[in-house]
Amino acid sequence: MTVRFKLALTIIATGLITALLVITTVLYAFQRFERETTFQRGNAFLARVTMNVDDLLELHARQPDELNTWMRDLLLYEPDSQLYLLDAQGGVLSGTGQVKLPAGFKVNLAPVRAAAGDKAARGAMPYVMGDDPQRMSSDAVIAARPLRRAIIRNDEPVSGYLYLVYHRSDLPGPQWEALRSSVAVPALLLILGIVVFTTLLAAAVIASVTRPLQRLTAAVSGLSVTGLTGAGAAGGADSLLAPGVLPPRTADEFGRLTNAFEMLLSTLRRQWEALHRLDHFRREGVSNLSHDLRSPLTATVACLETLDSRWAGQAHSSDDRRLVEVALRNTRNAARLVQSLGDLAKLDEPEFRLRTEIVDVSELLADIELRFAERAAKKGVRMSMEQARSSDEPAAAAALDVELFERAVANLIDNALKFCPGGACIELSARRRGGQVIVKISDNGPGIAPADQPFLFDRFYQSRSNVAPATGEGGKGLGLAIVKRIAELHGAEVQLSDTPGGGTTVAFSLLAAGSGS
Repeated sequence: MTVRFKLALTIIATGLITALLVITTVLYAFQRFERETTFQRGNAFLARVTMNVDDLLELHARQPDELNTWMRDLLLYEPDSQLYLLDAQGGVLSGTGQVKLPAGFKVNLAPVRAAAGDKAARGAMPYVMGDDPQRMSSDAVIAARPLRRAIIRNDEPVSGYLYLVYHRSDLPGPQWEALRSSVAVPALLLILGIVVFTTLLAAAVIASVTRPLQRLTAAVSGLSVTGLTGAGAAGGADSLLAPGVLPPRTADEFGRLTNAFEMLLSTLRRQWEALHRLDHFRREGVSNLSHDLRSPLTATVACLETLDSRWAGQAHSSDDRRLVEVALRNTRNAARLVQSLGDLAKLDEPEFRLRTEIVDVSELLADIELRFAERAAKKGVRMSMEQARSSDEPAAAAALDVELFERAVANLIDNALKFCPGGACIELSARRRGGQVIVKISDNGPGIAPADQPFLFDRFYQSRSNVAPATGEGGKGLGLAIVKRIAELHGAEVQLSDTPGGGTTVAFSLLAAGSGS
């Protein structure tokens, strides 16, 4: 969900909620107005009745039927209402209702007193809701006037009440028609028009406000696709800062964001160029150093081997020969280190490309096994290939750079041979699983300490639990780093599973031939 859509949705929702609140307010105001006018009309009606007739209680005592007839005649001018004569305790003495009330029926006296009080007489009270004996509810607009007898007793200031009830009901037909014609339909049409207008206006405003943000997003997306290297090749960072690509700087938040983005992009470009130069210098320096050291180290190894062969069998030169053996071993280690440094520098080159061909990985592993068979046998380690696949299992074919793949597997086998004791077993396997070829090199040697496992494939990392630093045996932590880099170039990730004392398994997944990219 985009920011524009969220803003538009928020404005529309706000408009609809506002419209509903306006309609609710109008209906409430109309209802309150209707109740207030009804209450005031009822007060005026009772005031005229009590002003002209002041002996209603005596008339009820003498001629109750005539009183009922007279009250019904009065209500000809007040439709949808009922008139009752109450005693001082709220008991109904007489009424115009159609429902026959039980003997001793009383209405709630508190609303009656409120409607008959001084505030209601002065018009200070908006309206009073009270009991409707006809419908047995307390949700009707009422009006009341106190009645007094001709002879006033000291303990009876009010002898009764004339009680007028307006039925609680839906709006009468004429009033509802008036509300619908004057308020409902025009208000709904007006609100609908306002919502449509404000929605279109909001869409235009949102598009105008968020356009700089959209252009910034497009610029960042373009940079994330091309990268700083690709951007630089096509004008990239400079072109992103060119006029017209980024939104113009303004005084608002988007303008400050654009300015900050330009500063950030310029800083990133400078840092990337400096880092690129340093990385190029490192790789070039390592490559040149490896090339320059390779020849003198080879010559040194040759000289030491010549001295070793000359002093072979000479008892008086045994001490010198031991020194030559130490020098020869360390020189060979240094030569291997220089070779590994040169290989890593070559593999790290951005321009480096694999020379792939489709091969059967199982057959390739079998060839590598034969190369190490003699060395493993001398150490008492058994090497084997996993049991041959069944006839219906597809061939484990993949597109590989054969030379690099052999180098990676050889490094893993060489590392396993260094630490596996006599009687151990190293097993190679390659099986196709779906669109991948799973390559595994397993051994049942001593395993790897858990503390070393996260860093095992890091460059120049060397476990100290199995290798003595003074001997130099086991290299300088570049063999497994080369394995990791070769796997990355093939689009694979090296995975290590190990149980101390139970062996080690190194696996990586290759894209099977014919499964697509």
